[in-house]
Amino acid sequence: MSETARRHKVEAPKRLKFGIFTVSTSRYQQIMKGESVKDPSGDLVESMLKSAGHTIAFRHTISDDKKMIEEGMRNLLNSQDLDAVVLCGGTGIAPSDVTIEAVIPFLEKILPGFGEIFRRLSFDEIGSAAVLTRAIAGVAKGKAVFCIPGSPNAVRLCVEKLISTEAAHVVKHARE
Repeated sequence: MSETARRHKVEAPKRLKFGIFTVSTSRYQQIMKGESVKDPSGDLVESMLKSAGHTIAFRHTISDDKKMIEEGMRNLLNSQDLDAVVLCGGTGIAPSDVTIEAVIPFLEKILPGFGEIFRRLSFDEIGSAAVLTRAIAGVAKGKAVFCIPGSPNAVRLCVEKLISTEAAHVVKHARE
């Protein structure tokens, strides 16, 4: 790591307040019916971020619905009490996968390296199927935004190798 990157990380906030959106139509419909819902990927995001010393400001399950995702983005970007958000799910290529389309218009800067590195790390684990993810990250209104796949293995990889190690650094620069 360069001396500049090391200094920036030292200057970055130590603890961030995260929001988590699980983007899943089936889970959302279960919630709306009052049914019990298992969300292993959302649970993993939350536990890994907490283990890294961060706090969770909110956690919601929303549908793979562009308007619902846009409303969630507007709310989180207007929140003064939030540093970063993880949107888990809806990053694939199925017609219902609209997380990326809903989030990109809100981003002031996109961090192409996030998706590129995630796909490379993913390739090492799962092979060429890694090309099917459209995971992205960016910044908006001084907040870090991460759109990651919904599989537990992808969550573990993203949070462990990228989000936990760089989110505070991203927030530091987004707020300069």
